[in-house]
Amino acid sequence: MKVAIYGQAFHELNRTCVMELLDELKKVKAAVFFEEEFSQLVSESNLGLDYGTFSQTSGLDSSFDMFVSIGGDGTMLRAVTYVKDLGIPIVGVNTGRLGFLSTFKKEDVRKVVTEFAAGHYKIEERSLVEVALNSDLDEFGSLNFALNEITVSRKDTTSMITVETYLNDEFLASYWADGLIVSTPTGSTGYSLSCGGPVIEPTAKSLVLTPIAPHNLNARPLVISDDTAIRLKVSGREDNHLVSLDSRLASIPNGKEIRIKKSDFTIKMIQYKSESFLKTLRNKLLWGQDKRN
Repeated sequence: MKVAIYGQAFHELNRTCVMELLDELKKVKAAVFFEEEFSQLVSESNLGLDYGTFSQTSGLDSSFDMFVSIGGDGTMLRAVTYVKDLGIPIVGVNTGRLGFLSTFKKEDVRKVVTEFAAGHYKIEERSLVEVALNSDLDEFGSLNFALNEITVSRKDTTSMITVETYLNDEFLASYWADGLIVSTPTGSTGYSLSCGGPVIEPTAKSLVLTPIAPHNLNARPLVISDDTAIRLKVSGREDNHLVSLDSRLASIPNGKEIRIKKSDFTIKMIQYKSESFLKTLRNKLLWGQDKRN
């Protein structure tokens, strides 16, 4: 077994978690590789380990059996920028707060290895959205994709912006709002949900357009087919607005066309039989719970 491990912080709260993971990986004689910066944090703790390293540009390939993200959902989203289109299955161990993407509790980290080795899992493919590389929007370079959402929003102003929106070259609407979210099913439980968007099952073939604080009172979240080509153009009182791909931000001049589509590749998420999307809804979003009963 060949395993990559990534994290953004290494402290006492997740030291035990990492040690237990490595202990289980040693039992199955796995080859372990740490992300370069994370490996430096780990080496400072003098764990006495023998491991390889990888970076965002080298060291990873399709021969890896598993990519383990240790942290919160933000760490998981950054992990995707390492895996890219390599097809390495990803699993998240939650050492953060909510942990909707990072479904494993750090106390259960040993199960990440034992259940994988026992074959008690399935691979769930998650779609991504991307800013078309053939547009003149090159601020994100080759990391032009997002697992959760692409968002346009106002910058340096309290005034709303206007987001002119086209679907498959047909005009939909001009949203007067703080911004607009183009969310994947995976991202439907994130920023989109906070702005009133629907929860969508992760493997559904759809995208969601969710306006952020719209002044058009009849503007509501819209579910569309994931093969829809989306074009956005922003205008407003300031010269620039923000475009974010998950947690990565860029300042874009107003009037510059943004073309968004589903990515040609998917991210493979390891779905353990002891976990499920519906279980996560119940446990993390308290789905259906009513304190009156």
